[in-house]
Amino acid sequence: MKKFNFRKVLDGLTAASPVGSSGGGSGSGAGGSVHPGGTAGAAGTPREEIQETLTSDYFQICKTVRHGFPYLPTALAFDPVQKILAIGTRTGAIRILGRPGVDCYCQHESGAAVLQLQFLINEGALVSACADDALHLWNLRQKRPAILHSLKFNRERITYCHLPFQSKWLYVGTERGNTHIVNIESFILSGYVIMWNKAIELSTKTHPGPVVHLSDSPRDEGKLLIGYENGTIVFWDLRSKRADLRAYYDEAIHSVAWHHEGKQFMCSHSDGSLTLWNLKSPNRPFQTTIPHGKVQRDGKKPESCKPILKVEYKTCKNSEPFVIFSGGLSYDKPCRRPSLTIMHGKAITVLEMDHPIVDFLTLCETPYPNEFQEPYAVVVLLEKDLIVVDLTQSNFPIFENPYPIDIHESPVTCTEYFADCPPDLIPVLYSVGAKHKKQGYSNKEWPISGGAWNLGAQTYPEIIITGHADGSVKFWDASAITLQMLYKLKTSKVFEKQKVGEGKATAEIVEEDPFAVQMMYWCPESRIFCVAGVSAYVIVYRFSKHEVNTEIASLEVRLQCEVEDIITPEPETNPPFPDASSQLPSLKSLSGSANTVACEGTMKDSIPCLSVKARPVRMPPGYQADLVIQLVWVDGEPPQQITSLAVNSAYGLVAFGNCNGLAVVDFMQKTVLLSMGTLDLYGSSDPYQRQPRSPRKSRQFAAGLTELSDSPVSLELERCKSPTSVKGSRKLSLPTDLKTDLENRENSFSRSRSSSVSSIDRDSKEAITALYFMESFARKNDSAVSSCLWVGTGLGMVIILSLNLPASDDLRQSEPVVVSPSGTVLTLKGAVLTFACLDCMGTLTHQPYEVWRDPHSADDGDKTRKRKLVMHSPSSSQDMGDHQFAVICSEKQAKVFSLPSQTCLYVHNITETSFLLRADVVTLCNSVCLACFCANGHIMTLSLPSLRPLLDINYLPVTDMRIARTFCFTNEGQALYLSSPTEIQRLTYSQEMCDNLQDMLGDLFTPVETPEAQNRGFLKGLFGGSGQAFDREELFGEATAGKASRSLAQHIPGSGGIEGVRGAAGGVIGDLTRARIALDERGQKLGELDERTASMMASAEAFSKHAHEVMLKYKDKKWYQF
Repeated sequence: MKKFNFRKVLDGLTAASPVGSSGGGSGSGAGGSVHPGGTAGAAGTPREEIQETLTSDYFQICKTVRHGFPYLPTALAFDPVQKILAIGTRTGAIRILGRPGVDCYCQHESGAAVLQLQFLINEGALVSACADDALHLWNLRQKRPAILHSLKFNRERITYCHLPFQSKWLYVGTERGNTHIVNIESFILSGYVIMWNKAIELSTKTHPGPVVHLSDSPRDEGKLLIGYENGTIVFWDLRSKRADLRAYYDEAIHSVAWHHEGKQFMCSHSDGSLTLWNLKSPNRPFQTTIPHGKVQRDGKKPESCKPILKVEYKTCKNSEPFVIFSGGLSYDKPCRRPSLTIMHGKAITVLEMDHPIVDFLTLCETPYPNEFQEPYAVVVLLEKDLIVVDLTQSNFPIFENPYPIDIHESPVTCTEYFADCPPDLIPVLYSVGAKHKKQGYSNKEWPISGGAWNLGAQTYPEIIITGHADGSVKFWDASAITLQMLYKLKTSKVFEKQKVGEGKATAEIVEEDPFAVQMMYWCPESRIFCVAGVSAYVIVYRFSKHEVNTEIASLEVRLQCEVEDIITPEPETNPPFPDASSQLPSLKSLSGSANTVACEGTMKDSIPCLSVKARPVRMPPGYQADLVIQLVWVDGEPPQQITSLAVNSAYGLVAFGNCNGLAVVDFMQKTVLLSMGTLDLYGSSDPYQRQPRSPRKSRQFAAGLTELSDSPVSLELERCKSPTSVKGSRKLSLPTDLKTDLENRENSFSRSRSSSVSSIDRDSKEAITALYFMESFARKNDSAVSSCLWVGTGLGMVIILSLNLPASDDLRQSEPVVVSPSGTVLTLKGAVLTFACLDCMGTLTHQPYEVWRDPHSADDGDKTRKRKLVMHSPSSSQDMGDHQFAVICSEKQAKVFSLPSQTCLYVHNITETSFLLRADVVTLCNSVCLACFCANGHIMTLSLPSLRPLLDINYLPVTDMRIARTFCFTNEGQALYLSSPTEIQRLTYSQEMCDNLQDMLGDLFTPVETPEAQNRGFLKGLFGGSGQAFDREELFGEATAGKASRSLAQHIPGSGGIEGVRGAAGGVIGDLTRARIALDERGQKLGELDERTASMMASAEAFSKHAHEVMLKYKDKKWYQF
């Protein structure tokens, strides 16, 4: 305990150290950053009272689950017995999907693209072939699949793999045209090789090209069909090691498909043709069709089409066979979308897709290739979607997809995550969202139904909100590590549609995604939702279960950072900190596009970027726009993007800021309370003596401001000036360019902390980076808490504004709210990121809120119905004490102040060389901590209020601005970020959740009986392959085929089992897994020992035999005869 007290003394010293250097120029009173005068006693008292319960043992980083569509998919496989689907990607990832809740992500360490996937049907294993010419065997019988074996080819490139049903021998085709055979159990190459020059005729002078297809005959497993790229097909007899027949076609082959009887096969070609071949007459195809080719009048061959990349030929017992293929469309329609064609009898159906087709698979009733296939569905993997088509209905409807694969429907621009939110929210959001569901889906059950999943122990509700580039906002149920869409809100509906013909002037203010959501703020208790858009607007939404038809209220706000704005009389500019008498409820509606587009050659002024709908708008149940606030052009310069946003339902206020200043709006009375530049917020408390800039000077510095901005918001300025730069600048304006952002952040930091005050004179744009409404002590001498707005800036300054609200609820709609400076200014190093408030016991104090009530309910006619407010004020009860802690975190450091004394109790310098991207005060295990994500990839947690480091792990290097923009923490040790443009990665920093994760994940493998093969009759049985497994062993085994060359491929034992143990995370499962691995290793060693013993025995026998022969030779000879 003494040791801990000594640490507190050190903390006190570090807290005092920055004060001497940074608080010097602020004079006496509340203006300085921290005044520790008499801190030893004052600060010591609250320190001793609070017992912090969190220790480093409570924290551990672990990925939990990945949601969304696999990014850049390349391969597809399906297990028809287990009914699970695997998707491989260009980044070396594999996603395995089963019933809803069964969703597994695994990654090849090499990061090489997945070329092909093959399930060991009903064995709980998967083979992946990658672009680095390695084969991997994955064990799916554990919740987190892992690699058991790998085989790396050194001299040949893998092009195609085929694993026959219930076989342990994998055929591997290569770029050189050779076919190798791999034992799946040992993952060792057989000595049996089908060389390309043996497969083709000796008279053939050209190389047949890479192997593009391998499959055994459904009729005889001892025959292998090999398709070469140049159009050569070889039917190879594995027993006699020679070609039974060869077929040639003058167009390149893309794929081959068998008829289930094994007498015919179909090929797809590069000229859009399908050829049907009979084994009895291989000289030429007995049928050639170009399904989408135009028939020529003079009887010539139809004109060629685009290549048919894949064809499947599936038979039915009671109807015509299905021929399904991708591609093959005619060249004369260049704008046609990618299509899947289904030919059933004489009917041809073309299904047009929204994205290019990567691969498709036909799902059939039987896993046996020599039975009627009876196809029932087609899984189509697109570049950005997964579709399953129902083949059992004549109109081929698609199945409703239960997976959250449409996260990226429009690019995600921001995310928010709420754990342990009010339990009634999920059913309420689902009920309003369900009304907008599409119709026309297949009425059958989703066919990918494998695996098992149960709810697990974690039951608290979780909601994820995603904001998108098209202005849409999606609410997702994220409870129990699943993800399901609840409700979609389209924020663009409050604005008039942009007309294409409005000319050049429109192009100047409208970018490619003018409605992109930049920030969101949600109060789950009051159901108030607020959105800040890229075109410098804020929309306040209220939730209602009733449909309404009403006009949308709107306000315009003028924000400028120049000091002279106050002197220049502007009719629409509110004076700074207006007195109560000047505040009259004023409601403005923007009308038409007349004021939106300025005439050519005139300077734009007081014009918003978008036009709000002036007519009454029908609003369905759900979130309904209550107020739209737009920033306007000022003296020919466009409004800057919004950098911070906060709403409070109890106060009825919304605050937002950008690099110019701060605006506070009363959304109950629909009035602007405050609109002023950041410098003016300080009043006389500005610690930097900045010079006001003249109007003429401001025009000259326009170019320089692009460099001085705290974030890439000023890129909007360039975007709006030049219509030619609209498309190119979209990514920057959103902001997605990491390098620009990092440089701006670092430059702004170095300027803001420069020892020379003159550098501050130039840097007059001080962005508002954080806002927080709370009941707090605004001034040093306050004896009770009052309503406050805490404002954090890009230079590390914290300004507290007092909010004077009407005393009674009855007067709230009529009496004005007064915003005034408290005079309190605190300082930190780096831009301020987040605020929080703890009571004197160290418990997190929630912001005040209004309990939700439906604004359009039937009994709303009674206007006297009072608002129900929950203030969460610590001073409301006497036993809560007379002080509180303010937690402030910037991109460089965290500080905890005691209020009202404003003493800095604790300070922790989080990073010197990098900066924080996200910081959140979160609850965990009934306690509270500060969670931080740093640009160098570190995730850190600090205890509160003492700011002791509890966790610091280098988790994720920020390689993309997407990660920086979407990373967020929430309560109960959870976090998320966008790992790719289409996927959300969730993780936990809680040790408890890491321990329980194994129980929460779904099982990929469940024990299922393999269906029995049909009784094919005596005569058919003679030609079948019931005893072929033994033949394969005899043909490919080491005894007959010998060993393969060691230099050809290298066997690499998998580290998978060890990873599986880590995933099992202790308990019986972990013990069993460890035991199994130990047994595997022991078995492997015993096997090696057995081989060595056998070798020694053979050697001993040979020696004994030789010795015996020598003895017999010299047995009867005398000594002199030697």
